[in-house]
This record gives sequence, structure tokens and C-alpha cells, in this order.
Amino acid sequence: MNDSVNPRLTSSCQMTDEGYAPPAEGIAALQKIANISVYAEITPEAPMHGSTHGGRAKCLQRLIRLGLPVPRTVALSFDQVHRLASGGPSLDAGKLLAVFGDTPLLCVRPSSQDPDWGGPGAILNIGMNDHRHLELSQTLGDEAASMLYLRFIQSYAAHVARLDADAFDLSEDDPTTRLKRVLETYEEEADEPFPQDPKVQLLEVLRSMARAWEGTTARLLRQARGAPTDAGLGLVVQEMSLGVGPGESGSGVIRFVDGVTGKRAVSGRYLRQSFLRDALSANGGALYLLKDERGPSLEDEQPEIFDQLTEMAEICRARLREEMEIEFTLEQGRLRVLDAVRVSRSPRAALKIAVALAEDGIISREEAVLRVEPRALPELLHPQINPTAKHETLVRGIAASPGAAVGKLVFSAQAAQASAAQGEPCILVRRETTPEDIRGMHVANGILTERGGMTSHAAVIARGLGLPCIVGAIGIRLSTRGKTLRTPEGLVLHEGETVTIDGSSGRVLAGDVDMLEPALDEAFQSLLNWADDVRDIGVRANADTPADAQTARMFKAEGIGLCRTEHMFFEEGRMMVMREMIFANSEADRRAALDQLLPMQREDFTQLFSIMTGQPVCIRLFDPPLHEFLPSDREGMRALAEVLDLPLSDVIHRVEALAEFNPMLGLRGVRLGVTLPEIYDMQARAIFEATVAAGKSGDPVVPEIMLPLVSARREVELIKTRIDAVAAAVHNETGAEFDYHLGVMVETPRAALRAGDIAGHATFLSFGTNDLTQMTYGLSRDDAGRFMGAYVQQQVFPEDPFHTLDQEGVGELLMLGAERARAARPGVTISVCGEHGGDPDTIAFCRAAGFDYVSCSPFRVPVARLAAGHLAIRSRMDEVRDPIV
Repeated sequence: MNDSVNPRLTSSCQMTDEGYAPPAEGIAALQKIANISVYAEITPEAPMHGSTHGGRAKCLQRLIRLGLPVPRTVALSFDQVHRLASGGPSLDAGKLLAVFGDTPLLCVRPSSQDPDWGGPGAILNIGMNDHRHLELSQTLGDEAASMLYLRFIQSYAAHVARLDADAFDLSEDDPTTRLKRVLETYEEEADEPFPQDPKVQLLEVLRSMARAWEGTTARLLRQARGAPTDAGLGLVVQEMSLGVGPGESGSGVIRFVDGVTGKRAVSGRYLRQSFLRDALSANGGALYLLKDERGPSLEDEQPEIFDQLTEMAEICRARLREEMEIEFTLEQGRLRVLDAVRVSRSPRAALKIAVALAEDGIISREEAVLRVEPRALPELLHPQINPTAKHETLVRGIAASPGAAVGKLVFSAQAAQASAAQGEPCILVRRETTPEDIRGMHVANGILTERGGMTSHAAVIARGLGLPCIVGAIGIRLSTRGKTLRTPEGLVLHEGETVTIDGSSGRVLAGDVDMLEPALDEAFQSLLNWADDVRDIGVRANADTPADAQTARMFKAEGIGLCRTEHMFFEEGRMMVMREMIFANSEADRRAALDQLLPMQREDFTQLFSIMTGQPVCIRLFDPPLHEFLPSDREGMRALAEVLDLPLSDVIHRVEALAEFNPMLGLRGVRLGVTLPEIYDMQARAIFEATVAAGKSGDPVVPEIMLPLVSARREVELIKTRIDAVAAAVHNETGAEFDYHLGVMVETPRAALRAGDIAGHATFLSFGTNDLTQMTYGLSRDDAGRFMGAYVQQQVFPEDPFHTLDQEGVGELLMLGAERARAARPGVTISVCGEHGGDPDTIAFCRAAGFDYVSCSPFRVPVARLAAGHLAIRSRMDEVRDPIV
């Protein structure tokens, strides 16, 4: 039988049929074949499949087909194991034992369809009894024979007889004495002698493992790991290969790739006169594998064995198309392979391994793309905690933005800026962040907040900046006045103390923890380029500043899908001009203040157009309510009064006058453009003047101008008329020809429902799913974190709708809006530009709905590119899927 591979089938000896579900009739046929006999010896021709016997059984068959020296092994199917668990007709243990010859020693291992689903632990040395102990004492020595027997009794007592394991954890140094005590203890605890019949031992082990798999606790645990409720378990019964005895005997494990970095490197261990578990846990006495000046090595002392292992690893890599970890034993110089499992790996190692296999022609580029999960990609974009580093967890919270950072604690934006000015990295700690904290967030190395959820202000801004962020920190108490943080255990941290935050896991760690740098190497670029070659939906970036645009360009975004212009006004020197405009008493005074902002905005847009040369840039006009630019405390109001030379009472009165009961639904977005049109006039002029300036030095620019929070066609008509007038004025003043596209950010349910009317005046519609979700649910994203966990846990919502798009509710509005807009204007461009744009499930929804592109934070662009590549490849596979052979 040919075991080389359909690219859709298993990429790992343990992981069967990766991403591929065979047709139901195929599984039924396989199960029918498998159940003709109760069990089957694993041979090259035996009917064996991961969906009937599990991944380990199929893996061992592949090793046998490759000619590796695997001990004799028998596999029990899912169906037979289920019958054992439910008390059905028993198998004939005598006949099963006969497969292995006279007085064999056996081990039983689980074989589930996916190793991540777990399973009962292996039980070794089945067949050990008083008689076999006596025989082995004469060949292996009394100590080795006693250890074999002793470990079997301990394992059998705990996992089969269900006795108290502590009762068998005896401390005598002499194994023979300990064995005698353990046999006595078993008889006392079980009210019967330890079973001596190998048939009884084997049958009870098989039944125990089968029942353990189908127990309630085990079922719930594997369901939490993604297993279906009816997931089956196979069992493999294998002849023991002992690493003890005369001559060169021992056991070990070897791998040829680093599981953390993915680089080619030999690692593992070999321990003479040992059982495999001893070799895996040995703290001393093990040989190095490669030649090493620090001590003896397997390569030095057993070069032929080392060469055989190297050759076997290369065979596995080429034929199984995976980097494998080989478990082996030596018996008097004879090499036996007990198992080979997929090397455990970090996300960065998984990417490097997949690319290397593709570049060596072992797998296709498309399969390499599929082997790297998009959700794992953020770990490569940011510094990460070294998994081998020691650390102490102080605080836990919601992992809101990936990456890790070390810095000194600071408790205000001003302190963060002061720390940055001195060149000291800092972690900004706030109860929750506000727009006033923007400048501090820009210079901080990481952010920690007491409150908030995945779509809180801190989380959204941090993801846009690529900063690690933890929100909703559980049980901490902040004192901004005392500049302290009290952990749930009562430890008090003061400003200036060093901590490490891990935004990937939501943990705050004590001190300076060792980290791994981002892995944006050639392998990373190659994989994403391969994804780009096949994907069929565009990916843009949300970029608010030139620095964001540079990041977007670095990650190969296909333009800017959302530039939130209000973030530009929080820069140093601009906030006060904005406040002057807000306090102006007439349109003329407001225009005078806006005239000061015009050159700043023009320069911002000119830089964006220059950075994104040849790429579209979509600029959203001013959106937030004006009160966000005003201080909220008395001290800030007093400082503002001094700068504006106004009485404090005037400032307080103005702040109170702008306050709204529900700012999210108040005077913001296009409503500002209608009621205070001079703001949008200034922004439109800045855009067009920047268009002219950028066009002189590069390719012509066609800016996209987007109106926020639209709910009625008339709003678009009014603003479009004014923008057209500004465009005409700039054309007359400069003599330059230019064009622009006007579009709408669909953030209200009414805009989605009336998209057909609105599309008559808009060349594109971009769904702002953050606000659209808030308005559809009637739920504030900043407050949702207080109860969202309970809602998801109790299955009110399947997922946090601010994290993954609600495809049933909000998704229906997107579908209706897109359908009605296209009916009214067939060429209209449809996209999503909310935080959901970087979520793989949302990208799948948008692609299926025929959207033109998604737009997301710059650091989520690689995730979106890879997810879109996955979708395109799987779609092609679905179209040409072959029936299982």
C-alpha cells in the first residue's frame, strides 16, 4: 500500500486527517471493516484508520510501513473499546496474548482521534507476576526485575483496582524489599492477592481504560478541548521493549528540531539501563546525543545507533511530512522504535517548520499555509514570554492585546510621558483609559486596567498600537493618589517597581522575565506571501497616524480602510487648539481656531498618502462628541481656564453644557458635520490640499472620505454638497485636477436597513461593527466586560459579540445592508472596518457574503491575510474533494 500522501490527509503521525472530515459513508465502511474482527495486529496491510482506531494506531502502522523496527502491536477499534466500557461481550484475552508468543510483557496505550483530546495514561509491564519476576531476575538481575514488577503493581493498583495511590508510595531503597511490601499492601487494600494471570491483568486494564474514557469527567474535559460528545477511543497493545539488561541497553527520546524556535537542532536524552519514563525524567546520568565536550554522547559511543536514528527521523520527515519525536529503546544493542509523535511546538516553531517542509518540497505551499493557525500568529508579531523562563504570577486579567513587555509601573499618562522622556520603559496602569490618556498610551510599553473588556478603549487602542494590554484585572485595587497597586493576595506594588505583562495570557508577572523577540523573519514573510497568492478578499488596515500607516505598509496591507481623524487631535500642541474651537462663541471664532488645525491636518494626510503611495486611503471625518476633548476633573478645568484666560466658572459651565446623558447616541459623527459644518469643511480642505500635494510627488491620489454614524440619506446629501463645494474651491485655487470617493460608515441599524437609499449618494459602504453591535444589542462595549463572562458561560451568547461577529443578529443587518446597497448601486464597494475585521470567523462571513475587503488594526493585518488564505484554500478543497480511499 502506498502511504505517501494526499495533501489533505494527516500532516502528523498523531494528528490524523488534519482539517479533513471524510464522508459519513466512508467512515461507516471503515467501521464495518474494522468490526469484522475484535482486534487487529498492526501490519502494513491491516485495515486501519484514524477515524476507527485512532491516531496512535494509524501512526504505528505508518512507521511499520516505513520499515522502522516497531515492536509487535495490536489495535482495538473504537467500537470494541466502547463495548468493553459498556459491559458488552468480552474479548478473548487469551487469543490476544497468543499474538505475542509465550509469557510476553505488554503495555496498553490510548489511541484517540486527536491527541489533544487526552485519554487515560499508558499502563506498562502487563504480564508481570511472581513467576515472570523470577525468570527476569535471572536474566536482567533482581533489581531490574523487581522495578518492572513494582511499577506495574503501583500502576494497576491506582488506575485499575482504584486503590489509594499513596498507600503504594513506599520509601524503602531496596526494590526487592519494596516489592514485597507492595504485594502485601495490595492484598490488604484489595482483600485479594495481586492477580497473577496475564489474561486477567490484560482484560482488566483494557476495561479500566475504556471506562475511564467514557466517564463524565473525561468526557467534559475533552469536549472543552473541542472533541465531539461521541468521540471514540482506540487502544493499542504493544510488546514491551525493555531498556535494561546486558550489553548496550537503555531508552531515550530524540528530536531534530527545536520546539520553541523551529530551527534544526538535535535534542532529547538517552539513559542507559533505564525504562523510557526514567529517561524522560532523568535529572542526571543521561548521555548527550551529539558529540559534546562536556561528557560522553550517544554519537560518540554508539555512532551506528545514532546514524540509524538520524536516518529514521529523515524518513519520517520525508514520508510522514512532519518533524517527529522518536521514542526508542536499545536491548543489547538492538534498536526498537516504540512510538513517534509530532514534535510539540510553539507558534513560531510551527510556522518555521511548515515553511521549511514546503521549501524542501515535502509539502505544498498551500498545506504549509493551512498548518499555521491564524489565531496563533499574533505571538510572532510581538515579544513573548520565553516558555522556559521562570516567573511568578501576580495578577490575572483579560488578555486584550498580545505580546509581552517589561517596565516600571506608572499610574498616569503624565508619568508615562515623563518616564519615556528619561528613556525608561513603563507599564501604564489605569482604572480605565480615556482619550486623555492617549499620549501616555503612545509612549508606554504596555497597559494594565482594572476595568474593561475586549473592546474597551484601552483594548482597542492597544491593539492598534501593537502594545500588550491586560484589562479587567481581577481583584486588584488601585490608588492613583498613593500610586500603588494591591494584588488579590495583598501584595502592594508601588510606582517605579518593575513588572512584566503578558498580553497573550492576561498575566502580570513579577520582575523582569526573559522574553523572545518577534519572529518577522523570511519564513514569516514567505508564508504570508503564499497566503496572499491564493486569498480572494482584500485586507486593509485601520491607521490613524503616519506611524500606524508605516506599520500597515510593513505588514503589506492593501491600503487604509479606516483613518480615525479625531486621534490626530490628541497630539501635543493640538488639544489646546481643539479646546479653543470648542469654547468659541461664533462660527467665525470656530473657523479661526480650525484654521490653526488645517495645516496640521494637511500634513497628516500628506504623510499618509506618501506612505501609502499607490494604495487607497479611507479617511473617516470627525466622530466623537466634543466633550471628550475637555478635562473631566476640577484641576484640569482650572488649568484650561488659565490657558484660555477665562473664569473657572465659564469653563465649568461649558463642560457641563456639553455633557450628555448618553454620549454614544448624542451629538457626534455626521450630526456634528450637520450642526457644526465648519469642522468637516476644514477636514475636507485638508484632505484635498494633501491630495494635490501628494499627487505632485507621486502617483495620483484618490482619497476616500467616509461619514460616520449616518442614519438617514439626507445627512449624506447635506455633507456631500458641502464637500463638493470645498473640492471645487481647492480646484479653483490650485488648478489641479483630482477626484475623490464619498462613502458611509454603517454603524446604526437604520443605516443598514436603509442602505439602498444611502448607496445612491455613496460609492462605498463600510460597516463599523463595533458601534453597530452596541446599537443592535443596546449594550455598551465598555461596560459589557462586567457580565459578558457569565453570559457566555450560561450560553446566553455563544461568544462575546464584541470579539466575534454575531452572525445571526448583526450579521443579518450586514447581509441586508449589502443586498439593498447593491440592488440600488451594483458597483458599490462593501467592507467591514470594525475590530471584527481581524477575526478569522468574521472574515469567513465577509468572504461568503461577497464583501470586497476587511480592515483591521495594523498588527492584525497578518492574521487577516493568513485567515483569508485559509478560507480560499479550504474552499478549493471543498470543490475538488475526493472520496476517501
